[in-house]
Amino acid sequence: MGAARCDLSTLADLRVVEIGGQFTAIGGRVLAELGAEVIVVEPPEGSPQRLRPPFVDDEPGTDRSLRWWAGNVGKRSVTIDLKSPSGIDTLRTLIDSADIVVAAGDRLAEGAISYHDVATAQPRLIWVSVTPFGLGSARADQPVTDLTILAGAGPVWNCGYDDHSLPPMRGAGDQSVNIAGTYAAIGALIALAHRDYAGVGQLVDINVTAACNVTCEQTTYHWLVNQAICLRQTGRHAYPIRSSPVQVRCADGHYATTGVLPRKPEDFRGLTQWLQELGLTDELPEAVFLELAASRDTPVDMSLIGEDDETTAILSAARDAVRLIASRLPAKEFFLASQRRGFAAGAILPPHEAFDDEHTVARGLHVPVPHPELDRTIVYPGPPYLFSASEPGRPTRAPLLGEHNHLLDELAR
Repeated sequence: MGAARCDLSTLADLRVVEIGGQFTAIGGRVLAELGAEVIVVEPPEGSPQRLRPPFVDDEPGTDRSLRWWAGNVGKRSVTIDLKSPSGIDTLRTLIDSADIVVAAGDRLAEGAISYHDVATAQPRLIWVSVTPFGLGSARADQPVTDLTILAGAGPVWNCGYDDHSLPPMRGAGDQSVNIAGTYAAIGALIALAHRDYAGVGQLVDINVTAACNVTCEQTTYHWLVNQAICLRQTGRHAYPIRSSPVQVRCADGHYATTGVLPRKPEDFRGLTQWLQELGLTDELPEAVFLELAASRDTPVDMSLIGEDDETTAILSAARDAVRLIASRLPAKEFFLASQRRGFAAGAILPPHEAFDDEHTVARGLHVPVPHPELDRTIVYPGPPYLFSASEPGRPTRAPLLGEHNHLLDELAR
C-alpha cells in the first residue's frame, strides 16, 4: 500500500499506479487532485501524449506538450520497458505497492500481468480499466479517436445549432477523454468506499463509449423510452420539440444566455422593476403579462406552456423582457446585474476571460505552479471543489519523463 503522508488531503494515504493509455490521464489527475500519490508508468521513450501539440512557446519537446501538462498535473513519472522480462517484474513490484491501478484494460504487457492474477495476492487492490468499448467487447481491437467515440456515442449528435443545414459538431478539448476520466475517478472512489466497508478491492470496468452515451443529457433517454429523436438547439438542451431561444447578442457584441425564466410572483415584480429602471417598459407592450404574473398568489406552472394561454403569454413576455434587457447591456454587466437580482443568466466568455474572471479568482482557482525547468511560474486552474474537513491536493507541474525513477530503485531494495 502507498506510504502515508502527513497532509490533510482526502486520499493522502493512497498510491495509484496509472499505466498511461489513451483515456486514463484525467482519472489519474482527479485522484492526484484529491491527494493520492499517482505514479504514471511510461515507456522509455515517453507516452505518446507527450508528442501532442500545442507545445509551450510553440517549441516541440518531450516535456513541453500542453496536453500532457493538462492531463498529468500532480503526478509522478517512471519509465519501464514492458517488452522486457525485467520491466514486467519491475511493474509487478510497483503494483504490489499500490492501492489502485488505472489502466487501459485488465491485462498488461501483452497479458503477462492481469488483474485476476494480481488480485489473488492483493485482494484489496482496486483496478480501474478504461477502454473504448468495455472489457470483452467484440470491438476491442478497433482503433478510435476522440471524434469517433463522440460520434458513435451520441454527444456529436446533440451538439450544434438550430440551423440544421450545418452539420453536428464535436466539442473541443478531447471531451471523450475528460468524460472517461470523470467516470474512472467516480468508479475508483465508489470502489474505495466499498473497500472501507467490505475490506476487498474489485475490478472497475469503464466503457468510454457508454460513459459518453449517458452524458448526452436527454437524447438517449428519449430514444429508448419514446423512440423520439432530439433536435439540436443553439445553446440549450436537445429535445424532441423546439424550445425558446436563450442566447442573445448584447450591446457590446458578446452573447449572454438568459437561462431559466422567472416563475414566482416576486420574480416577475423584480423583472418589471428592472424594465422600469432601464426605461424599457414602453418598448415591451407584453409587459402587462408580467404585471399579471406579479399579482398572482402562486408561481407560474411551466408545464402548462402551450396548454394554458395565460401561462404561455406570461412566460413568452418574460423571455422577451429578459432578451430586451440583455440586448441593451454589455454581456458582463447583464450577467452581474442578473445575479444581483436573483435571475439565472450568464455571460458567454472566451476561456481566458472566464479563467481570469473575478469570481474564478475569488474561488481560489488561480494556482501558481513553479516550472523550474523553464525558469518561470505558470498559473494553473486548481481543483474545482472545496471540502470542509480536508484539503484537495495542490497542483504541481506534470512530471518530466522518468523524473521519479528513483521510486523504482527504492522499491527494488
